[in-house]
Amino acid sequence: QVQLVESGGGLVQPGGSLRLSCAASGFTFSAYHMAWYRQGSGKEREWVAGITNGHGITNYADSVKGRFSISRDNAKNTVSLQMISLKPEDTAAYYCKTYIGGHDYWGQGTQVTVSS
Repeated sequence: QVQLVESGGGLVQPGGSLRLSCAASGFTFSAYHMAWYRQGSGKEREWVAGITNGHGITNYADSVKGRFSISRDNAKNTVSLQMISLKPEDTAAYYCKTYIGGHDYWGQGTQVTVSS
C-alpha cells in the first residue's frame, strides 16, 4: 500500500533553516509527481511546492518562492523540502502528497514551528 512518512520538523528561530524529508513506499516513486502542503492552526491546507516525475520540474507558492527548495531522490524514494529564512508565518504541519489512480495520498505530517 502507498505510504508517505514525513520527518525533519521541529522548533526553529525566525531566519533559521530546516530540511523536511518524505519517505515513500508502495508505489513506483519515480513515475509520480510529488508535492508538499502545509496547514497552519485554524487555516486551510495550502499547496507549498511540487516536483514532477521525469525531469523533476519544480513549482512553488509565491509565499515560499526563493526560500524553499523541493527535490527528489528517485533512488532512495524520497522527496525533500529545504527551507531557509523561515518566518513565524511558516509555522504549520507540513505534509507530502502524491496522486495515484484518482486518489490523493498523504503522509501523517510533521510540525514546523518558527518562534523565538
